[in-house]
Amino acid sequence: MRDKEQAEAHGAYDSGNGSPRSVILDEEGEVFKKTDSGVNFRKVGWFNATVIFTKILFATGVLSLPSALYSLGAVGGSISIVAWGAFNTYCFVILGNFRNRHPHCHSIADMAEFAGGVVAKEVAGLLFIIGYVLVTGSGIIGVSTALNALSHHAACTVWWSFLAAVVIVATASIRKLEHVGWLSYVGFLSIYIAVLIVVIGVTTQERPAAAPQEGPYDLGYVNINNPGFAAGMVASCTIFVSSAGTSAFLPVISEMRNPKDYKKPLYACMTLVTASYLAFSLVVYRWCGMWVASPSLGSAGQTIKMVSYGVALLGLVVSGTLYLHIGAKYVFVRILGNTRHLQANTVVHWGTWFACTILLGALAFILASSIPIFNYLIALVGSVCFAPLAMSLPGWLWLYDHGHYKKGPLTQKITYALHVGLVLLGLFFCVGATYGVVIQIIDAYATGLIGSAFSCADNSNSS
Repeated sequence: MRDKEQAEAHGAYDSGNGSPRSVILDEEGEVFKKTDSGVNFRKVGWFNATVIFTKILFATGVLSLPSALYSLGAVGGSISIVAWGAFNTYCFVILGNFRNRHPHCHSIADMAEFAGGVVAKEVAGLLFIIGYVLVTGSGIIGVSTALNALSHHAACTVWWSFLAAVVIVATASIRKLEHVGWLSYVGFLSIYIAVLIVVIGVTTQERPAAAPQEGPYDLGYVNINNPGFAAGMVASCTIFVSSAGTSAFLPVISEMRNPKDYKKPLYACMTLVTASYLAFSLVVYRWCGMWVASPSLGSAGQTIKMVSYGVALLGLVVSGTLYLHIGAKYVFVRILGNTRHLQANTVVHWGTWFACTILLGALAFILASSIPIFNYLIALVGSVCFAPLAMSLPGWLWLYDHGHYKKGPLTQKITYALHVGLVLLGLFFCVGATYGVVIQIIDAYATGLIGSAFSCADNSNSS
């Protein structure tokens, strides 16, 4: 099967102009089959997919962007938001096209196998799992921060995180994305409205809530900033990762009624997300400067903080739910993919599914309690996992399918060279941004910004 699909992929280009010809999807190649007798996973329409795509991205990312703008400046940060949005859109077009040429690919790891064999598949799969365990951890931090803000730190943060993890595991255990997808509507609206409340709130204050309330103070607003290598890499990686979770779109495509429609939800999602990121982060940074909170929902004072977290609480839970569900679904398919239990209501089917969600949820809780600062966790996801998965691997897959460009006209050779650069850019970010994040985490522990792992300290600054 794999050799046949490889031959079809390489033969899918017109030798005259190098453009891909239409490749008819083989329904039998799909991971999930349309069926009336077993569990039919293929129930997600393109509009529902748009909401799921948007909720996957528009959650934890938007809460960390104003801090990144402080490092890069308003102009530098704005250019970065738009550029990374367009960049991540293009990279997923590569992945989506590749996936539809090879419909048995359920995840980014399945694609990596074509270009690099079993070793590449296992490395990509490991990075995917680590990435979505870490972003599930960011969801747990977000929920624990909300509970601290709403209760004025009435309990140890570790207990709030544990409660968040239990709720997220329970909701992520809903088996089909069709059903989880409906939660995304409410989750997206709650986060969007909460961010809008903060944006309006910061503009009504004479000075930022975290700034000195008397006497002169430095707002810290600049158009262009030079933060240094480590801080600059962390800020760039934070903006990159805010729209780089597109590898999570692939399992969603596998559950769409018509996977060929993936570009409709992709373009709608990325347009809305990029425009919202730009508008929201610029307003919050303009009015808060260096005094922006992390997550940014706490930037407008205690009262608005409580209102915004109350509105956003469901959305934060749904974010963690989607991240955990997608990570668990990858493991689930890897375990049961070639067995009858994948789409049958058996004890093995249910036992494996619950084991995947509970185990990955427990790991996310441990990591969230070990790195309890939101921005650092998000940046670490981008550098370690999404840089190779959302930069290097799309470039590599493009090179795999377009090897003939090396010997084509000058324009094709330039295009080929640019995609080689895409692979190298991902490797640079993986090393450089990881170094920057590690340096900042070490500094945070040394200066007391992070007290200790599994700390009971109030992460919402509400007590």
